[in-house]
Amino acid sequence: MPVIKVLPHEALCPGGKTFEAPAGVSLCEALLDAEIEIEHACAMSCACTTCHVVVRNGFDSLEPSSDDEDDLLDMAWGLTPTSRLSCQVRLEADADLTIEL
Repeated sequence: MPVIKVLPHEALCPGGKTFEAPAGVSLCEALLDAEIEIEHACAMSCACTTCHVVVRNGFDSLEPSSDDEDDLLDMAWGLTPTSRLSCQVRLEADADLTIEL
């Protein structure tokens, strides 16, 4: 199971959090299951940017983003070279991640 480390976020996860999540689920689903209430206004259909995260460690282990995701990310606030939509990131078995909300 991959280990997800969430860096502290003032409103969503003040103390930060580290948890394991099953491979194959989206990062957004894993965050919600870990009781981190990340927004996902489009119901995880890759139609908005509310679940935007920055992958601080483990970015290279992820599948590349799709053209649709890239088009949406271009509109995201705080875009970085390691930005992803958490609804589009599928967790891999041995790919630990550190993310910033």
